[in-house]
Amino acid sequence: MNDSAIGVFDSGVGGLTCVDELKKLLPNENIVYLGDTARIPYGTKSRETIYSYAKQDIAFLEQHDVKMILVACGTVSSVMMSMPVFEDSAIELKSGVVVPAAHAACAATRNKRIGVIGTSATIKSGSYGKVIHEIMPDVKVVGMACPMFVPLVENGYTDKDCAGARFFAQEYLEVMKREQVDTLILGCTHYPHLSGLISDIMGDDVKLVSSGAELAKHALNTLSYHDALSSRTQEGSLELYCTDSEELFRENVEKLMDTNINAKISRCSLKL
Repeated sequence: MNDSAIGVFDSGVGGLTCVDELKKLLPNENIVYLGDTARIPYGTKSRETIYSYAKQDIAFLEQHDVKMILVACGTVSSVMMSMPVFEDSAIELKSGVVVPAAHAACAATRNKRIGVIGTSATIKSGSYGKVIHEIMPDVKVVGMACPMFVPLVENGYTDKDCAGARFFAQEYLEVMKREQVDTLILGCTHYPHLSGLISDIMGDDVKLVSSGAELAKHALNTLSYHDALSSRTQEGSLELYCTDSEELFRENVEKLMDTNINAKISRCSLKL
């Protein structure tokens, strides 16, 4: 057993989809979340910049007595597959979103046509396709970068009836409909906040795979396997940190998570 916290980080509020699932699956665990809202989006930055940001995010979480670090950012998760972002870290239990989501998509597809939407950096890396083809070589993978989705979520434009959000979603998802994918990976943890809109466009027959939710399931399995679950019997604490406006971050937390959630919300400083 291990009563230290689970650390989670993302470029903004997207990783709250992972936190939501963690709270459902592991209610007695303490969770520390960092949203690097001052430097969002990561997906338009160079690999070297993303690597530098990730190292600082990891260092921040290590200051909070964490036993595991979850990279709830599709961009960093893609970069870390070829760049050693954890090379100086003493944390043994860590994972990104790519592998858990790829396994879930392969298990879900019926026609072996899987779509992946993500940031420009994630799609350019081809990370999801590489893992999917290792699991199921004969699958067709269709990737599409959706750069406007992150700012839409960060600014609260997530309703399926929002005209602006629908305009971009229809444009991005056209190729997925044309290619008749039956499974769509939401390869950025911001995107599940748009799942109502995405599902409305793609149709009920298309399975949406939330990378953040799959990462939370992976965390449960990993902690169980390593006998590192908390021995706590009461509800665990939740600390949420941002690097820019605490007021805007708090508003987004209230919109995107359970409004009754008991969380400590603070602004912090990284090496900006």
